Amino acid sequence: MTDLSARRLLLVHAHPDDESINNGATMAKYAAEGAHVTLVTCTLGEHGEVIPPALRHLTGTELGEHRLGELTAAMRELGVEDFRLLGGKGRYEDSGMMGIADNDDPACLWQADVDTAARDLVEVILEVRPQVLVTYDPDGGYGHPDHIQAHRIAMRAAELAADAGWEIPKIYWNRVPRTVAEEAFARLRADLPGLPFGKAATVADVPGVVDDERITTVIDGTAYAAAKAAAMRAHATQIDVAELYFALSNELAQPLFTTEYYELVRGERAAREESDLFAGVAGAVTVKEAS
Repeated sequence: MTDLSARRLLLVHAHPDDESINNGATMAKYAAEGAHVTLVTCTLGEHGEVIPPALRHLTGTELGEHRLGELTAAMRELGVEDFRLLGGKGRYEDSGMMGIADNDDPACLWQADVDTAARDLVEVILEVRPQVLVTYDPDGGYGHPDHIQAHRIAMRAAELAADAGWEIPKIYWNRVPRTVAEEAFARLRADLPGLPFGKAATVADVPGVVDDERITTVIDGTAYAAAKAAAMRAHATQIDVAELYFALSNELAQPLFTTEYYELVRGERAAREESDLFAGVAGAVTVKEAS
């Protein structure tokens, strides 16, 4: 049962692995502090491209089952016990990248009615009663149809939940400040000869990069860097991790950010630059503080 005296954080993501890449340090930090962290994943990523040759036989439903196992292992690394699939297992399928035939599958998330899918999320919101919701920006960070749809569903669910009696005090979108990304890629280019990756990605390949002034909240996850890296490694079909860097199926190296950044889009800012997603939320205390 959810402890309604505790801090309660809800994250909405499109596929298994998105949560660890975007918010792994944040999730580990708040879970370790005793907050109730809930992850809702919208699909099982049935159309993801598989990296390890030994696992490339996995496709469709079989891949989705495997990725659910990876998600379970990743949550164990982050200390998160409450993770769910939107509408239940298999309710919404991966839509694939934008512009391919999979986008037209009636079973995929991209084709789902937003209000119908949002009502599935409202059930979770009314149970957990989160004070903070984290999801993507309207472009889904980089234009993937499932990420865009996850954003729409999360924002609509927040509206419907408010009508049903629970208004989420603060809503954030995942972000990366441009100067931080540029500095991290400069380090990556210097380190690249010693890494198992042949080429580097670019700042444009990182979801959610915005000008620095858009950033409202900085979560220092340095203490949870190992947990984030371990969670990312658990998603072995999708991510190849090497020290402070990682690559997806395109084999282009990217920085692994252990400080994570957010833009507050709904709710009152408690400070010029927040260091806590729950800043200013009345009664939001850690379990340790409450005990």
